[in-house]
Amino acid sequence: MMNKKFFLPLIIFFLLIVAFFVQLQRNAQGDDPKALESALIGKTVPTKTLVDLFDENKVYGNEIFQQGKPILLNVWATWCPTCYAEHQYLNELAAQGIAIIGLDYKDKTDKAIKWLKDLKNPYQVVLKDEKGAFGLDLGVYGAPETFIVDGKGIIHYRHTGDVNANVWEQKLKPIYEQLMEQAQ
Repeated sequence: MMNKKFFLPLIIFFLLIVAFFVQLQRNAQGDDPKALESALIGKTVPTKTLVDLFDENKVYGNEIFQQGKPILLNVWATWCPTCYAEHQYLNELAAQGIAIIGLDYKDKTDKAIKWLKDLKNPYQVVLKDEKGAFGLDLGVYGAPETFIVDGKGIIHYRHTGDVNANVWEQKLKPIYEQLMEQAQ
């Protein structure tokens, strides 16, 4: 009689095949494997006193996220190569009138100011988050991440990775436009 432990590798292999098959089926049904759920969807932006990148005497509370119209909250940093890649497109969105608030995440102030002077500033306001405390409250994994916030300060969507023309058209713009309609 064969020992049962000889079948253990076969059973593990079979379970892995089943798990891979299930994941492939989910992806084939349109589930986005890059999408990260956020516990904050449907909730207000976390309350925090935030400092302006350009003027440390200027502080903001949650009213900055309650402008009556939707905004994009873009988490970025100078050390992030993907942020560099998305920056030009954010400038294009800002030129189209899309309201964007920047959150400079775990970064040095002088580097961030130079970055924005050199590459142009697409943000209405840039908030400092040198220690990453506000990013932690948002559930940020890293930069870049972008949140769509409605005019009342409620988060409706979270996107990880760069914002580019494809992402904007397929994912962000439909939500943003729907929130714009509701705001009017």
